[in-house]
Amino acid sequence: MFDGKTYQEEFDFFRLSGQLQRVLLVMRDGHWRTLEEIKCLTGDSRDASVSARLRDLRKPKFGGFKVERRSRADRCRGLFEYRLTT
Repeated sequence: MFDGKTYQEEFDFFRLSGQLQRVLLVMRDGHWRTLEEIKCLTGDSRDASVSARLRDLRKPKFGGFKVERRSRADRCRGLFEYRLTT
């Protein structure tokens, strides 16, 4: 299901599957959220992990969702928010 150069199923499958499910449950309502907001709602600890799960949700094998991204507030701040659509 998951892949990548450093992926090892025996160590990573349950952790990544659980995180993917948590991100999907939070994002399926279609509301805009920053990585920090998603992290707080899922209980996950790293922006990079949440971001990776959002990328996974775009893949056909994980649902082929459309994950939109837009700037929140001043674009120069580099703060983005995301929402999931079908």
